[in-house]
Amino acid sequence: MKGKILKYTASAALAVLLLWVSFREVEWSGFMEGLKTCRWEFIVISMAAGSFAFWLRAIRWRLLLLPIDDSISRLTAFNGINIGNISNFIFPRIGEFIRCGVITRRSAPVDPAHPEHKKASYDKVLGTVVLERGWELLVMLMLLGVVVVGGFSRFGGFFVEQILDPMAQRFNFSVWWLVSILASAAIVAAWLIWHFRERNAFCSKIWGIIRGLMQGFSSCLRMERKWLFFAYTACIWGMYWLMAASTMWAAPFLDHLDLIDALFLSLVGGLGFAVPVPGGIGAFHFIISLALSAVYGVSPEMGIIYATLSHTSQAITQIFFGLTSYASESLRK
Repeated sequence: MKGKILKYTASAALAVLLLWVSFREVEWSGFMEGLKTCRWEFIVISMAAGSFAFWLRAIRWRLLLLPIDDSISRLTAFNGINIGNISNFIFPRIGEFIRCGVITRRSAPVDPAHPEHKKASYDKVLGTVVLERGWELLVMLMLLGVVVVGGFSRFGGFFVEQILDPMAQRFNFSVWWLVSILASAAIVAAWLIWHFRERNAFCSKIWGIIRGLMQGFSSCLRMERKWLFFAYTACIWGMYWLMAASTMWAAPFLDHLDLIDALFLSLVGGLGFAVPVPGGIGAFHFIISLALSAVYGVSPEMGIIYATLSHTSQAITQIFFGLTSYASESLRK
């Protein structure tokens, strides 16, 4: 319990620090004047695109769940996504575990005589979540690579000067020794668990969890209409793109940017949400304002306006659907 409290305190402190760094050079009079010029109808479009992205994520995730338990409904998957999203505002990444619990709770039993044994057991569902999030990260990195390589003269300097160079100065060769040691320890631990899986209770338990994760991973191989998974992924990223573009259109001071710039900002924002802080607070504001300043020369006030509009509209949407889905799951029998 103390460890969790320390992790949450450190995460919240990092969010506050990044918020302070992001807002410290902002002139509030310029910030408020910039907000008054915004076209709010485009923010509504952005929020609608975000809402539709939640639904698309739910039905894509359900494709991975159906080989495990074909009784999982679209509503259950949708509620799981939304409750997971709002949980991430409490503690970063906890939402991925909570949405597994939503699915397992609604899963049909393997044997009616033993309702506690679910078809979609927690470890199997967690395997599908790991697969889905891993796929999402891969797609984001692929798109980021295409955008940066295709427009290196436009975007490359941001990653080289603002991310790669600071990392090279921060980490030296000794870190790679640490990575090698940790990787070797993980391999040895995995072999010990497998070797003693039938002779040691602890190893048997861990092996059972690993086996459930592997079964969750393998659900993609048994998934029907696999092309739908890729189609949903394309639509989801289309919604992410529309969210960034709509927020960009809402800000008159960004009228000189185009759709490629919107995609770039969407991908950079995704990196901000990858930082382990509650709801991406602070990290999203920092990296978006940094990108707008470094790539486009946008002032801190204007950059923070875009970041605030984007993050706040997403947060409101996630909180609304999260609370609605929580009420839905609470009232369902």
